Amino acid sequence: MQHDKNVTATIGHFIDGQHVGGGTRVQPVFDPATGFSDKSVALADKLTVEQAITSAQAAFPAWRNTPPLKRARVMSKLKTLLEANADRIAALITAEHGKVLSDAHGELQRGIENVEYASYAPELLKG
Repeated sequence: MQHDKNVTATIGHFIDGQHVGGGTRVQPVFDPATGFSDKSVALADKLTVEQAITSAQAAFPAWRNTPPLKRARVMSKLKTLLEANADRIAALITAEHGKVLSDAHGELQRGIENVEYASYAPELLKG
């Protein structure tokens, strides 16, 4: 794989509400239609992974203690936002991950279906 010398942007990580780098290693992201790379993605180092795990563990108790109906409403709102912004999100997936647009839409649709299932889970789990 040849690295493009014209890489201008690095896509980092989003942890605890903050954009973070992730270490010194990066991987170029190629446009599948042109083969051109104008950005790279930061590869998480051990410290970044540990930071993400710590952040997730800190957030979990509040989510665990959120009533199921309120969780379902949060997930339903997420689904609505994903659907309303589907074209924009698919374009971002294409730009950031080097996927063709149809694959990005498919990936997003599968994600929306998972969110939809999660929003109905409280009803499905009633016995």
